[in-house]
Amino acid sequence: MRLVVVSAGLSVPSSTRLLGDRLAAVAAPAATAPEPQPADVEVIELRDLAVEIAHTFTNGFPGRALAGAFDAVAGADGLIVVTPVFSASYSGLFKSFFDALSVTDPEALAGKPVLIAATGGTARHSLVLDHALRPLFSHLKAVVVPTGVYAASEDWGAEGLNGRVERAAGELAALMAGLSTARPLTGRDSFEEVTPFEERLAALRPAG
Repeated sequence: MRLVVVSAGLSVPSSTRLLGDRLAAVAAPAATAPEPQPADVEVIELRDLAVEIAHTFTNGFPGRALAGAFDAVAGADGLIVVTPVFSASYSGLFKSFFDALSVTDPEALAGKPVLIAATGGTARHSLVLDHALRPLFSHLKAVVVPTGVYAASEDWGAEGLNGRVERAAGELAALMAGLSTARPLTGRDSFEEVTPFEERLAALRPAG
């Protein structure tokens, strides 16, 4: 089983990469439990691919390193995607990578479990998960896990971050393992029995 982390962090060290590593450290062993061998983890640092990503839009095809990253993403059993917040949204580098991927292989993320995460300087940008990242990956036909993880500067070392990491990584691991955390629907389907239109009209006619 393979887990791929896509990090759009620009600095070294990067809080974006750190968050991706923490999520992978929980998800990788949980995805293969009770087997002792965790899922294989590969990290893609987008800053190393920035030039090739730009050339993809002008040349029409990815370079060797970028093509390898695309293959890793397409072949993964699950993805963790992490971006720093710029102008209240994902970074241009992050978006350009997935734009180029979707042009090269429109079905690369179809049905694939994806955990969305982001980092920023203030908690005020936490809505980036639901107003930017979740719609993007839903458009790309991915299966986005219910819990996203946002880490502001003050969250590092705080108790709440660990809980969000554990929950989101657990949800990703369940999807990777082919498990469903949703309860089966109960009760009768409202479309199971359909009243013919003629009977509905007859019921509206006055008696006599």
